[in-house]
Amino acid sequence: MGLPDTHSAAIGSGAVRDFEAHLYVGTSSWLICHVPFKKVDLFHNMTSLPSAIPNRYLLLNEQETAGACLTYLRDNLLYPADELNTHGKPADVYTTFDRIVERVPAGSDKLIFTPWLYGERTPVDDHAVRSGFFNQSLKNTRAHLIRSVFEGVAYNSRWLLGYVEEFIGRRLDSISMIGGGATSNIWCQIYADVLNRTIRQVEDPIQANVRGAAFLALVALGHLTFDDISARVQIANTYHPNPAHRKIYDELFAEFVNLYNANKKIYQRLNRVE
Repeated sequence: MGLPDTHSAAIGSGAVRDFEAHLYVGTSSWLICHVPFKKVDLFHNMTSLPSAIPNRYLLLNEQETAGACLTYLRDNLLYPADELNTHGKPADVYTTFDRIVERVPAGSDKLIFTPWLYGERTPVDDHAVRSGFFNQSLKNTRAHLIRSVFEGVAYNSRWLLGYVEEFIGRRLDSISMIGGGATSNIWCQIYADVLNRTIRQVEDPIQANVRGAAFLALVALGHLTFDDISARVQIANTYHPNPAHRKIYDELFAEFVNLYNANKKIYQRLNRVE
């Protein structure tokens, strides 16, 4: 089957009915769902385009860097190929990240990471914005830095979530999560806490795209209907927001958005294209 990755992922996530959302966390990220209408939001760089399901539309958006932030952390800050790194990169570094993150308190002691390593697409279309660690102090450890990256990517998804819900005119109570980021149990829980939404961790989340292409082929051959797909996508775990983390994440998310608004003109001056 020939179809774009977002369209196949939407089917492979099992969220095939209108307004059933899935969150993809891979190198980049998106939060999308099928909708029964054509609509454009120019201010936040979102639109609905024809989906792989006949007579339906798919809300499209994209966060430029998500899992790429962890790759950058691994390759450029923690284990770069230079004189200070004499042991190379651990084979299971992402699993190690998970264990470290679980030991750090929610909010990383108010250390905030902004994930705009390559500009941003949604909810702001801004090629000039850049990443950074904010509110860093002498008490912050490497473990704080790592957890703040997990949280910063999730803050950006929460920023997007507000505009997605405005676009579709309703609240998304439950979101299916796919992609490499969904293999991390702690990241799924962080997303549930930051978004204040139930996160459904899809089983074999990295295979969502190929699974979606296979489902579409089966529908085309008459072996399935689109209504059959949801029941054939298994959910590994369900994560509910932890009420104890509500206050800190609401506070830090507000400051996350404030950091963009306060610094965007600086980024524009520093990164203007001559």
